[in-house]
Amino acid sequence: MEDKFKFSVLGKTNLAVGRLGLAGSYGAPAAAYEMAFEKGCNYFYAGSGRRRSQMKQAVKSLVRQGHREQMVVSVQTYARFGVMTEIWFKQSLASMGIDHADILMLGWHNTAPSNRLMDFALGMKEKGLCRFIGLSGHNRSLFPTLAEKKIFDLFHIRYNPAHRGAKKESFSIFEKDSPPGLVTYTATRWGHLLQVKHMPEGESPLNARDCYRFSLSDPRVNICLCGPGDMDQMQTALTALDKGMLTQEETERITRIGDHVHRSAKGFFG
Repeated sequence: MEDKFKFSVLGKTNLAVGRLGLAGSYGAPAAAYEMAFEKGCNYFYAGSGRRRSQMKQAVKSLVRQGHREQMVVSVQTYARFGVMTEIWFKQSLASMGIDHADILMLGWHNTAPSNRLMDFALGMKEKGLCRFIGLSGHNRSLFPTLAEKKIFDLFHIRYNPAHRGAKKESFSIFEKDSPPGLVTYTATRWGHLLQVKHMPEGESPLNARDCYRFSLSDPRVNICLCGPGDMDQMQTALTALDKGMLTQEETERITRIGDHVHRSAKGFFG
């Protein structure tokens, strides 16, 4: 039987995924992504940023090795309309040696996407350029509303020890029959949870491993994204899978630190 802490099914997509996802905009070398794939991490998220070329190189290499069917490739666009978006999307696919993405991610939507954008996304799906459509955003109350429309197959939602509101405002939609998939991101709260200067008096900083474990200890979370900047950070992230569920004592400490960071450390989204 597969370890449920390490593996999941991405909601109604029925895609088998490793629960530690890989974000490709932070600078880790291609070899780091290939190493993570060997450990079962098969969700490759090509977000924004110029530094994602190394992850794309890793995807291309793994495709050449015959692993395409075991990979889940998610490509994000911040576009709101336009023919150029499809051209860019096809170029992104070609750079990874694939002819379609498993997921087209509509990025950073804090209000419902326009009908024009949804027509575009559904058209991409009809053309076979993607299999599923997802959405990311920071407005937690929006996800339940969008889930009712049954258009989106998964959501990327910000969730970490300092930002736990999604658990009350959004996570209930992932308990229903045939739920959308749930991918969490910003596990370290932009690194604040790892920094001494943001800790309560007498507390040592959290490490990235335990920030990932915090998200993965909720069974509703299918995937927690990690964004390694180098090989060492990737190796550290992977230790979260072997460490497993947080203990009650660990949860209490991490939550206490998260509350302090939320109160005291300024962040772009509060």
